[in-house]
Amino acid sequence: MTAAGKGVSPPYLPPGLAGESSLNRASFWGPRIPPQVEAMAKSLQEVEKEIFRKLLKAAVSALEGKECQASVKMVAESANLSEEQLAILLSGMYTLLREALRLPPSSLKQEVFKEDLKLLRIPEDFIADFATVVFGNRRPLLEAALQKQGNRLPRIEDFKWRVDVAISTSSLARALQPSILMQLKLSDGSAHRFEVPVAKFQELRYNIALILKEMNDLEKRSILKIQD
Repeated sequence: MTAAGKGVSPPYLPPGLAGESSLNRASFWGPRIPPQVEAMAKSLQEVEKEIFRKLLKAAVSALEGKECQASVKMVAESANLSEEQLAILLSGMYTLLREALRLPPSSLKQEVFKEDLKLLRIPEDFIADFATVVFGNRRPLLEAALQKQGNRLPRIEDFKWRVDVAISTSSLARALQPSILMQLKLSDGSAHRFEVPVAKFQELRYNIALILKEMNDLEKRSILKIQD
């Protein structure tokens, strides 16, 4: 006695940050702002445009896997910034660009990218420079460099499931008890098949729903914090 099906539910998209409820979408960095980006956004308020562009160039070099210590040292000598401030700015720029470049242009539009940065109160001129890096001619090179540097986990390409009932089994406890057979095909070509009892599947379903609810609650708290 078998029922078969195929498919995956649409991904959960948590509510956006403050000011995004009307857009009905999540920010490109996900449900929470990376702390490096948040710290960088606050520090940028006191940075001159010339210094910002030098640091941005250094961050791009780091994304490409190039040596950037010499250029950072030159910035440190010419700007009135401490080593801690430089670290915050560079780490935030690197993280912001990396998070944006991991999404294909079809998923992240330039207008959406700029709007997300406006929510962080990053100056308009700086936003334009960030957008030039993310959506400019060097994007393919940056994407290729990030792909070589990062160790990405394989993605799920195909998911199949079916419900089986064991009629003949050596264990009386399992006789006529339904179970769910699942098969995952990953982007690295590997396939994994496993069996889950219905009771355990219901427990898994409950825990996932609980996690999604907690993420929703955290998002609401983040919104209130940013508005303050």
